[in-house]
Amino acid sequence: MTISDPIGDLLTRIRNAQRVGKKDLTSPHSTARANVLNVLAAEGYIRGFSVVKNEKGRDELRVELKYLEGQPVIRTIARVSTPGRRVYSSIKDLKLVSNGLGINILSTSEGVMSDVQARKKAVGGEIICTVF
Repeated sequence: MTISDPIGDLLTRIRNAQRVGKKDLTSPHSTARANVLNVLAAEGYIRGFSVVKNEKGRDELRVELKYLEGQPVIRTIARVSTPGRRVYSSIKDLKLVSNGLGINILSTSEGVMSDVQARKKAVGGEIICTVF
């Protein structure tokens, strides 16, 4: 089955797994998904992730979700830029998520990073998703 929006698929898998209280989830491997997961792990929203082989020999991402006192650390995760509607922002126009309590994940010319890192490097880019 072909997935037209692999990052949107990953975000939906995270939302669904947290809704039922799963400790981890698997997702097909792609570089774009791994880049987003790197940012989520660096910012403390997930415990981590690893690349594993499934029974057919294909690579999959195993994501370990993070909970605090029984509640998911990620309260809201939403796709901003979609394949049909790309959303770009300069660093000057990029707004804080929940007064700085959340992050935007950006795809910049220097790689995928959080808005905090993008502000330090003074680069803008495509807003992939918002996490709070």
